[in-house]
Amino acid sequence: METFGDPAVWLPLVFAGLMGVSILVYVILDGFDLGVGNLLLLGTTEEERDRMVASIGPFWDANETWLVLAVGLLLVAFPIAHGTILTALYIPVALMLLGLIMRGVAFEFRAKAPMSHKRSWDWAFSAGSILTGLAQGFMLGLYIMGLEWTVATVAFASLTAVCLTFGYGFIGASWLVMKCEAGLQMKAVQWAKRGLWFVLAGLAAVSLASPFVSPRIFERWFSMPEFLVLAPLPIASVFLIGVLWISLRHLPDEADRWSWVPFVTSIALFTLAFAGLAYSFYPYVVPERLTLYEAAAAPESLFIILVGALFVLPVIVGYTILAYTVFRGKATELRYD
Repeated sequence: METFGDPAVWLPLVFAGLMGVSILVYVILDGFDLGVGNLLLLGTTEEERDRMVASIGPFWDANETWLVLAVGLLLVAFPIAHGTILTALYIPVALMLLGLIMRGVAFEFRAKAPMSHKRSWDWAFSAGSILTGLAQGFMLGLYIMGLEWTVATVAFASLTAVCLTFGYGFIGASWLVMKCEAGLQMKAVQWAKRGLWFVLAGLAAVSLASPFVSPRIFERWFSMPEFLVLAPLPIASVFLIGVLWISLRHLPDEADRWSWVPFVTSIALFTLAFAGLAYSFYPYVVPERLTLYEAAAAPESLFIILVGALFVLPVIVGYTILAYTVFRGKATELRYD
């Protein structure tokens, strides 16, 4: 009988955990800078757009490292699942990469192109951000629906695409509430208030659809004692939504003591949503097709990869912490000289 002392059992779990953490950190970190890109052209002045870009400038490219890490772990640790997932999601993955390329090019060129072209590059940066969010939301919806391309699954994936894009806009607005001041901070509060409704719609859509994807997930949600295990997640989510709504109603405050609350609370809410998905789909890495253990590489290969990951991961965590420590506080004037 297999036990957790067996490398064929614990190594896939370790890599699933590393991959899950990488995806979650990416969604949170790159989510807010994608969200800032989504909001860039919503009635903002050129000075405000510069300040928005300055708020994410030190972080945005490093944030995408977590996506590279997650995809890399999927490739080396679960090669069968990597092929299955990316084959099914080929089109949205291609669109996501196009959006990321547009963002990267526009971010650099808006600073170097003639002033008359700056507005066009702002449009490109915003379009790339929106396209990336839509593609990722579509992939999430199709993954939840079992990677099947039907009219119903595409409709659901389209809904999650819109909701995740607005969710990124919400967490981006929460970031701007924390990092900006004066008029831009007030605009960010209003953006966050509107975006919260789409976050709620996305959470509701995923929560309603997930238990009906398979009898296994339905039983895990609604049978005893599994129901009691899952219950803290929606209860905590409702509490966090209440905190978000109350904090946004009382911001900005004169002393600016609580501007961090929406961003930190949104991180906690996204984390709970991710935990709910992980709980629902475990032990499958490809819904209802491949478990972690069926898709995992040989234990000998996983062990070698783990040794490498133990060197690489602390470096990524270290420079991420360093960047957010050095550039803490309010966003300053954007300068290129």
